[in-house]
Amino acid sequence: MIPALVLTAGLATRLRPLSCVRAKAALPVAGQPLVRRILSRLAAAGVTDAVLNLHHLPHTLTSRVGDARDLGMRVRYSWEAPDVLGSAGGVRRALAILGAPRFLVVNGDTLTDADVPAMIDRHQDTGALVTMAVVPNTEPDKYGGVLVDGDGLVRGFVGRRAPEQSFHFIGVQVVQAEAFAGLPDNSPHESVAALYPALIRERPGSVRAFVTQAEFMDIGTPADYLETALTLASREGLAADVGAAPRIAGDAHVERSVLWDDVDIGAGAFVRECVVTDGVRVPADTSWTGVTLRVPSGDLVPGERVIDGMAVASL
Repeated sequence: MIPALVLTAGLATRLRPLSCVRAKAALPVAGQPLVRRILSRLAAAGVTDAVLNLHHLPHTLTSRVGDARDLGMRVRYSWEAPDVLGSAGGVRRALAILGAPRFLVVNGDTLTDADVPAMIDRHQDTGALVTMAVVPNTEPDKYGGVLVDGDGLVRGFVGRRAPEQSFHFIGVQVVQAEAFAGLPDNSPHESVAALYPALIRERPGSVRAFVTQAEFMDIGTPADYLETALTLASREGLAADVGAAPRIAGDAHVERSVLWDDVDIGAGAFVRECVVTDGVRVPADTSWTGVTLRVPSGDLVPGERVIDGMAVASL
């Protein structure tokens, strides 16, 4: 099986303020960090070697993944400093570590059950440089799209609200190293948004789509994250999505919320549809609905206020 690069270096600006506490891929989802769920699915598909790229809050990832031996695979790390290198630059940076002519590239913010072995077979059969897993774009007001012809060739890309019928990329690709090898190493802001249209122009047929009906779950915003975490917790039979060492007073009420590690919910507190991040102490006899709560360290993000010793923002 080919190796995989999991993209976990991004700043996750749309996920703030949650991404001020952990890297996006380290967020807990139904009791497990998202990145471990992604790696477990890759391992189940036969992947035994993976690389994670790192930049933003890297310790929150490395401390939860290690070498991934317990998942039956080997994980190594590609460091990006002082700048994050982008969706193409990060791949270019990791080529030497991957050491393979062909590999998977997997977004670190999406869960999907796309058929990875079938996708690899399709990629090999067509001789493409890039094969992207896509589903019909049923929410064009929310997502940009991939334009695909009847033969599976990617013709281009459109933004949100485009009138053309399009497909939605669900975060899994099979790529050839040569597609990225011509990029400068360690150059920030190298993006597939520029690279892939250039490949389409210069090498027609080199970018293809693997059209599927696979499920995907997005964690782009705090609201998306809460919905995904609660959906998986319910599906997996968890009464609540609660992290390590919680302290919840007997008369506190917690409903449809996600509690991270070392959270303290005071007596008489009411918490509904909230994300309570690491180390937060929710004061007794307070009520919170539809907000994120974090320890106020560093600068506040737009929309946050300090209330009762917590940084609070609407979902």
